[in-house]
Amino acid sequence: MNIRCIEHNKMMVARVPSSSTIFQDVDAALDLLVTVRHDHGCDGMIVDASAIDARFFTLSTGLAREVLQKYVMYMMKLVIIGDFSQTTSKSLRDCIYECNQGTQVLFVSDETEALAKICIPTTKCNNSYGQIR
Repeated sequence: MNIRCIEHNKMMVARVPSSSTIFQDVDAALDLLVTVRHDHGCDGMIVDASAIDARFFTLSTGLAREVLQKYVMYMMKLVIIGDFSQTTSKSLRDCIYECNQGTQVLFVSDETEALAKICIPTTKCNNSYGQIR
């Protein structure tokens, strides 16, 4: 996987290509998190919805809950890019709405919006290890 790192507002963000399917299961999601954090030194990740396993968006599978829980727990900011305006599932619409009220997991429409939202500092300790930059 050819992960591109972007420095934006003093934060390193990984842009994960949409050429392969990600988040097939929790282990694959954690492997990606570790790769992005430790191999590339990024505290945030931008992915295309089209690259995410379809089961992720069927909330009854529990995959989204497990993946998002891990990403929040390990303080990896995650932005998912896609057109969510036509989402018919009320539970998915509610999940997207709730995520977008915070700063850790966001659903946006394009990369420009993704970079603008992922790089907003939330505290003085803006990285995953709680060290002041």
